[in-house]
Amino acid sequence: MANVLDIRRRIRSVKSTRQITGAMKMVSAAKLRRAQERALAARPYAQMLTNVLNSLVHRAEVMDPETGEARHALLARRPEQNIVVIMVTGDRGLAGAFNSNIIKAATRFLDSKADRNIDLELIGRKGRDFFRRRYPAASATAGTRAARVQVTGEHLGLLNKPAFADIQAISKAVIDRYTRGEIDAVYLLFNEFKSVIAQRLVVDEILPVDEIGERDIRQADELSGAERDRLAEAAAKSGVSVGEHDTSDIDERAARFGTEQVDYIYEQPAAELFATLLPKYVAVQMYRAVLESVAAEHAARMTAMDSATNNATDMIDSLTLTMNRARQAAITKEIIEIVSGAAAL
Repeated sequence: MANVLDIRRRIRSVKSTRQITGAMKMVSAAKLRRAQERALAARPYAQMLTNVLNSLVHRAEVMDPETGEARHALLARRPEQNIVVIMVTGDRGLAGAFNSNIIKAATRFLDSKADRNIDLELIGRKGRDFFRRRYPAASATAGTRAARVQVTGEHLGLLNKPAFADIQAISKAVIDRYTRGEIDAVYLLFNEFKSVIAQRLVVDEILPVDEIGERDIRQADELSGAERDRLAEAAAKSGVSVGEHDTSDIDERAARFGTEQVDYIYEQPAAELFATLLPKYVAVQMYRAVLESVAAEHAARMTAMDSATNNATDMIDSLTLTMNRARQAAITKEIIEIVSGAAAL
């Protein structure tokens, strides 16, 4: 059995760790509230843009009657051979299984596309570190591939303060490649966040655009019941709401814009309107995905730090009990030695 001094040192060390994890939990809870507000603030614009496009689709011909082709290249679907996967992970660890779950989902999706050429656009340091060790960077020579699966983009430092301009730059590069016919589909893999206990890992096909406002989910991993309970418990301790924000009134008013029986007169041709609005629609989808992923990461870190704090408390209790037993054993030994010495005299 360890002596009392060693156990006291261990208790002090664990108490210091508990203070750190408790502080990190509260910081993550505060960041989670702000991330929720940013995601919610981006929703009305995204919803109205979606309904403007829906209105345009209902009142303008999507297909050119003369050529039979789509009015915009982003609406055209072709056989998949070359695809891009945009994956959003975190820049930091200490978030439980948040990053590893995303990486596992991405690996399963890559395995399901084993007969296609895949380019990886990696947002976040954790995903970049994992896939850079397994797949080569894209070749600098035009027209040649480094491997069937290659890394074509690494985007770090965007998640601390997500800016629409940074996400739009990534979106523009992908859209340009799709327009030129270099790629045939674009998938977005991220952690969809609606509330602390309502989130899931999804793979969403964002290009080509099949139906405005409708998500094309190709893969989804829901939270287990135990994970939802753990998230709810950590949120309750930190004062974070677990309910979804009710925006039904805003969504209903915005939806009426695209379905009202009004004949709008567009100044620009339909092809020009599609060329302006569709790229922005794709960029907004990506921006919302990044905002939701950031919120989900803070929720995961809050939960992980809450678990670490609870484990530290349990360890302190166990070490205190062990220390008391060691002290009792030492005192008993000293008493026995004194009694034995007295008896010998």
